Amino acid sequence: MTISRRDFLASTIAGAVSPGLRADSAQQSSESLKQESKHAAKLPIIVCSEYSYNYIEDGYGLLAKGADTLDAALPVIKGPEDDRNAQNVGLGGRPNEEGVVELDACCMHGPTRTAGAVAGVRNIKNVSLLSNAVRLHTGHVMLVGEGAERFAVAQGFPRENLLTEKSRRDWLLWKETHSDWWGPGIASPEWRKRFRAPAHADEWEFRMRRMEEIAAGIGIPPEDRLESIRSVIHPPTGTTHCSALNEKGEISGCTTTSGLAWKIPGRVGDSPIIGAGCYTDQDVGSAGATGNGEENIKVAGAHTIVENMRHGMAPLEAGMDALKRIVRNYNGERERLQFMDMVYYILRKDGAYAGVSLWEGYQPGKPHQIAVHDGSKRLERTVNMFSGASQDWPPLMKS
Repeated sequence: MTISRRDFLASTIAGAVSPGLRADSAQQSSESLKQESKHAAKLPIIVCSEYSYNYIEDGYGLLAKGADTLDAALPVIKGPEDDRNAQNVGLGGRPNEEGVVELDACCMHGPTRTAGAVAGVRNIKNVSLLSNAVRLHTGHVMLVGEGAERFAVAQGFPRENLLTEKSRRDWLLWKETHSDWWGPGIASPEWRKRFRAPAHADEWEFRMRRMEEIAAGIGIPPEDRLESIRSVIHPPTGTTHCSALNEKGEISGCTTTSGLAWKIPGRVGDSPIIGAGCYTDQDVGSAGATGNGEENIKVAGAHTIVENMRHGMAPLEAGMDALKRIVRNYNGERERLQFMDMVYYILRKDGAYAGVSLWEGYQPGKPHQIAVHDGSKRLERTVNMFSGASQDWPPLMKS
């Protein structure tokens, strides 16, 4: 979708902080949550991130033919890794502040109760497959950085430059504007120090014109400039997850990411952390996450959800409880909660599933969705805890 500079300015400056900015979505009792999430799909079934929607058919086809559940799930997240235009994971992923793409991934195989993970990997495109290689060919669970890269090469993975021309130009634009991830985060008592200087609309017009001039000089095509500028002002994330369940009740899950754009080198989020970005238990089910990795690590989101289901919670209720733990970490302060978001993808062993999110979406009019395939491929909106869209971090403030 093409956006005008006027629309961009309006949406950017509108992100001013004010307590109580969002209201709760319709109140749902625990009993109603249980009822909503009792829906059991036909088996086999795949549940994944919207990012992987175009590849869910490939995984379901394998699953329907009797393939192993992890072998069916991996192509669903490998697809975006191979897509140089996706800019979420793998090739063309968002680089760190030094202009280097660092990737993370993990997988869990329910039938054998095994797991593999990699983090901070450079020069290797398909880290989802690499995490599975760690699971299959080592006595370890996680490899990181240079060691993971050397292991990948030993396993036959080719080294390649993951920085596409588009990602490189976006990074150059970011570098020219001197933005960064240094300074206190949302969880810090000093978080308000991250507020940028107040700006009137005419000041933003000046800044935008300057950024467009820089973008032109770097060689960013006119039709891509506003989106590139948005990625500089509001650094995006990129993650995709998939859980697969076959007719025998075998289940597996996997998650892959390029993490936060312009992150400090070596930053690792929740995606490769077993129990945070992905967790699968053959006796119970599987869960995965996309969103603010730091917040999810602190509540061990995927593990929390699976354990909730183990103790009798339905998928939707289990996911909502994990979101409530994030909210509790901030004492329910909407002033800060508006600057984070989380989406959980939940699949129980009997085929019941749910997608939950902290907010309705990252942008107004673009709701969070999960992809589901149980013989019918579709996108379904998540059940959100708070109404409205989350706000981008670092925060902007109008005068």
